Amino acid sequence: MNPQTTRGLGIIIAVSALIGLITVAVTLAFGHNSVSAPRVTEGYGKRLISQTPEYLSRHMNSRLACASCHIGDGDEPGNLSLAIAITKYPRISPRSGEKETIQDRINGCMLRSMNGRALRDDSPEMEAMVAYLGYLDAEDEGTGAVKKKPHEPPAFKTPNRAASLKDGELIFGNRCAACHGKEGEGLAAVFPPLWGAKSFNDGAGMHRLLTAARFVKAKMPLGKADLTDDEAYDVAAYFNSGPRPHMAGLERDYPDRTKKPVDTPYGPYADPFPLAQHTIGPFQPIEAWYKNR
Repeated sequence: MNPQTTRGLGIIIAVSALIGLITVAVTLAFGHNSVSAPRVTEGYGKRLISQTPEYLSRHMNSRLACASCHIGDGDEPGNLSLAIAITKYPRISPRSGEKETIQDRINGCMLRSMNGRALRDDSPEMEAMVAYLGYLDAEDEGTGAVKKKPHEPPAFKTPNRAASLKDGELIFGNRCAACHGKEGEGLAAVFPPLWGAKSFNDGAGMHRLLTAARFVKAKMPLGKADLTDDEAYDVAAYFNSGPRPHMAGLERDYPDRTKKPVDTPYGPYADPFPLAQHTIGPFQPIEAWYKNR
């Protein structure tokens, strides 16, 4: 073997050894590719949850982020926490009457809360959000019982009356307008609009009074959730009374009408109660009617 060939072979061996060392170092530092890649994906999913309009503007017509309802990055315990959301799917959805996956549930929010369009199941955005939800579940599972905060929100007792829009307007002005705007328009990219063209549409879960009131009681005002049941009830009715985008096809929701939540503000219903009562209450007579059927 001539000197030139020997020198070339030596270079090849050296390069191969260097590549091997780099591979070992990367594996020790970050784990195998199948482990490190999801970490990047989960991080993207977290950003999609917290900064949704920045990343998914082409898919939505609102200024809400997932974190507008799923406070923090979806990891805060309590009302609407995403910590264990992925464990609940697949399951039968009363709203569609069909078995839904976690991807279906995410797209339900895209269509309703974001007033937008569905994502493909195999899109990078969908895969990232599902990966992040899986990460939240694993993190929750690994948290000791002593350190784990409860997932249940503070108890909310529905007032036995119709909600007062007049009282709700006063509460909104005193406790909510500073962040959400006097006209419910929201504040920049920080606080979401509660009504208007860039808010959630009328098919969103937050457009149901009891759902909204439970959320308000548990989380609002942000950082100082101290409203009473009556105050949360009235202010939720007030901001839900504002104009918002309409979602077509709502009459197809809840094919089994007996499973339709009593505060669903659109028909048809299986009961004889009027639309106004399903919208602002009182809800106890409706609940009693179903209970005694």
